[in-house]
Amino acid sequence: MFHKEGQKIIIVTFFIVVAAILTAQFYVGVEWLRLTIQIIALVLLIAILQFFRNPKRLVTPNFDDILAPVDGKVVVIEEVDEPEYFKEKRRQVSIFMSPVNVHVTRYPSSGTITYSKYHPGKYLVAWHPKSSTENERTTVVLHTPKLGEIGYRQIAGAMARRIVNYAEEGEQVTQGQDAGFIKFGSRVDLLLPLDCNITVKLGQKVIGAKTCIASIRKQDD
Repeated sequence: MFHKEGQKIIIVTFFIVVAAILTAQFYVGVEWLRLTIQIIALVLLIAILQFFRNPKRLVTPNFDDILAPVDGKVVVIEEVDEPEYFKEKRRQVSIFMSPVNVHVTRYPSSGTITYSKYHPGKYLVAWHPKSSTENERTTVVLHTPKLGEIGYRQIAGAMARRIVNYAEEGEQVTQGQDAGFIKFGSRVDLLLPLDCNITVKLGQKVIGAKTCIASIRKQDD
């Protein structure tokens, strides 16, 4: 299953690859060169299909846990001052996506969209400390029944050139539901309340709509 944001690219790439293979087959006389061209064309098609894959994730929504919005690796867990919307300290958990990760963004919790804004910006590498505030990005805030408002940012990386965000203010959304897509290398920051219990560690690999990132802190913690 492939994401709808990749349909045009997949179709165009398919025809280019077919044309390259046929052209090499009938017009390139040197066997090693012909095979090289055909293999490169097939590898390109496989890479595009792999990037736009959209595996089905079955989720049983719950209000106690915040799930990973994307596949990737946890690169930041820290307390930050959030100046755009919350204007207060938040717990930030950042997930870096390499080009081989699934790049679908999924809602980390069920709730109501209270804020959704796109920001043009730079294309610093996604793990750069300033990428959260200087890169092209979108900021989305969800009001959840138990954790109050939580936020996430889709951040373009050095290779990313288009962020797709489906969140619309006032919309009711469900945990694990498709929230957007970031094309070619990127990062997502979660902005969580200070009193939530972070359940992942730095360097941990996470799976979107499956891995629990944070939960309500127990009274005896």
